[in-house]
Amino acid sequence: MGRSRFDVLVSVFVTVHPHESSALLHAFFCFFFILSAYFVVLPLRDEGAISLGLSNLPGLFVGSLLLTVIAAPFSSLVFSLPNVSKNKALVFIHRFFSVSLIVFFILWHYSSAGYSTSNVTGSTALTSKEGKPGDQGSLTSSFGWDNHGWFYISVRIGLFLWVALLNLITISSTWARVIDVMDNESGSRLFGFIGAGATLGQLCGSLFATGMAFVGPFLLLFAALLMELAAQTSRGINCDASHVEEELSPIRESDSNHESEAREFERTEHTLGSPKPSTSLVKHKVWPILEGLWLILSSTYLLHISLFIWLSAVVSSFFYFQKVSVIATTVTSSLGRRKLFAQINSFTAVFILIGQLSLTGRILTVAGVTTAICSTPFVGVLNLVALALWPDWMTVAICETLRKVVTYVVTRPGRELLFVVVSEDEKYKAKVCIDVLVQRLGDAAAAGMYKILFGSINGSPSTASLYGLPVCLLWIVTAFFLGRRQAQISKENLRL
Repeated sequence: MGRSRFDVLVSVFVTVHPHESSALLHAFFCFFFILSAYFVVLPLRDEGAISLGLSNLPGLFVGSLLLTVIAAPFSSLVFSLPNVSKNKALVFIHRFFSVSLIVFFILWHYSSAGYSTSNVTGSTALTSKEGKPGDQGSLTSSFGWDNHGWFYISVRIGLFLWVALLNLITISSTWARVIDVMDNESGSRLFGFIGAGATLGQLCGSLFATGMAFVGPFLLLFAALLMELAAQTSRGINCDASHVEEELSPIRESDSNHESEAREFERTEHTLGSPKPSTSLVKHKVWPILEGLWLILSSTYLLHISLFIWLSAVVSSFFYFQKVSVIATTVTSSLGRRKLFAQINSFTAVFILIGQLSLTGRILTVAGVTTAICSTPFVGVLNLVALALWPDWMTVAICETLRKVVTYVVTRPGRELLFVVVSEDEKYKAKVCIDVLVQRLGDAAAAGMYKILFGSINGSPSTASLYGLPVCLLWIVTAFFLGRRQAQISKENLRL
């Protein structure tokens, strides 16, 4: 009875079949809890990073890459364990990060104890009006490693790196599970609604962080609770697995019994001429922890997806650096920065949520994957041109909002559809490595580009924006090629 009411409610936004309801509901709430947890602690993380000095931000991104290089293969290994189901592996990942947030709460509490309470109180009382006209530059220089002890610095660095890793691995692992129980057709209808769960989580998490910014590190405990709820709801993504396997996934039906060899032959031809060894062959040749990387290197299609996501990360990180720089030089109190970060996240989440509930399914169904994944690169070009002409705070705010709305309403669901045409091993192992490792490679590349450009051109955002245009143009070409190829493979798989 409860499920039928849910079907009626969801049908207002998307077309959902009865056997899809359970997986859809649990996926929606799993993403809701993950993103709520992330955006509850995000302002605390960013404010802690600013306290270490803006000049250290690129270094933090490089450190995030190094941590990801170590962690990404282990996340693939969890899905490779022989006696652990994919669902149990997903629960373990969420619960592991939940416990880790409790550990960081303890570390943050003890690291802050030695950092003079009066200093924190004094910084909260500061306002931009109290600063002298020439204090803008000194404000930035007042932050830095020299002003804090090694324990304080280590905890802030650790939290910055860990929260970024949490976001990538939990989201990528959950999407891997979702695309394993849905095919191209159902994904086009339902991915937007599932993404709306993530956006609603962003909105609720940001609003909570805004209203409860004064509790500081206690936000970590609430985020840990949310991650545990994500672990619980992730169990139900496959609760109707037997039914879903039969009705939702014709691709996986062809991969059974006497048809498995034929499918391997077809997939070899459908992957841009890239030879694709069977799972058993890979496991004999490669250490299981590196299997995800091996699958990527052995598939031209996955390599092109990697290029697309790398370019996406470069552009996204470029805008992040500009946003943080502006906030750091205009808001003097740590409490004020936490509130402003949360308010920006809340504002964009409202538009994203409306778009995902009303537009995503229709756009993906009518316009297709190619249009979806080309949208954000096109908007990126417009944003860079706008920043080159009007390099101020208002332009940055508008461009950031527009970029995020288009990304999460259209491009991100389309990006997930790129993976519905690949094998199960590629969904759980290669996809996680691409989403996590390649994303961090893009962040590190953007950090290096940011440091070089702003160091050589004296921090001119106008000129830096022009240097980013070739990246966006290459991004558009890559997206167009990938979209066409995905549509071709999907049609060929349906004929199997």
